[in-house]
Amino acid sequence: MSQDTYVLTADARDRVGKGSARALRRGGMIPAVIYGNNQPPVAIALPGKEVTRKIHSSGFLTTVATIEVGSENYKVLPKDFQVDPVSDIPVHIDFLRIGKNTVVTVSIAVHFINEEESPGLTRGGVLNVVRHEIEVTCRADAIPDTFVIDLTGLDIDDVVHVSAIKLPDGVELTTTDRDYTVCTVAPPTIYTEPEDEEEEVGADEVPIEGEEDGEETEDEGNGEE
Repeated sequence: MSQDTYVLTADARDRVGKGSARALRRGGMIPAVIYGNNQPPVAIALPGKEVTRKIHSSGFLTTVATIEVGSENYKVLPKDFQVDPVSDIPVHIDFLRIGKNTVVTVSIAVHFINEEESPGLTRGGVLNVVRHEIEVTCRADAIPDTFVIDLTGLDIDDVVHVSAIKLPDGVELTTTDRDYTVCTVAPPTIYTEPEDEEEEVGADEVPIEGEEDGEETEDEGNGEE
């Protein structure tokens, strides 16, 4: 089901605000907050390098973690993070505090297997992925790693709907009013050589001397009266 958990060690923040956050970032730390489960929010600071590696690895927003702040341990799920638009360095993270029966909404990645067993793809068809992630609700301690779609037997123009995904117990789709498309096997793209715009001049189409470029011959209208 859910991916392996991990532990982060954080410092408590006594001050909040833009000035304090900028000072933390200059020191290589990332400001963050833990909220939820009907308890007061906790402002913390996390080591920048370690958290950046976690963010850029797969499954960051779907993996439950433990954050140690002094003598307190918080079981959390990352809910959102902001990055600097220029440097792409994380500047703030929101963590949801996880309780015994906390239910969360998460987006789970979709993986596709057995492409070589799809007649449509082996004949030149193209896998058109409409949904790279599927949004579901489930308990925070039972988040699926991924959803796997087997492409075996799919031919050109075949469609895979979300109903084809077998959901684990306790996991429900957030969208239940329609059976939306996850992927299709599209026909192969055929490249057509563009036609040569310049037509070759035929043997019976040799231009008359003096009539090139639309010019009239000098003999016309120049005779003596």
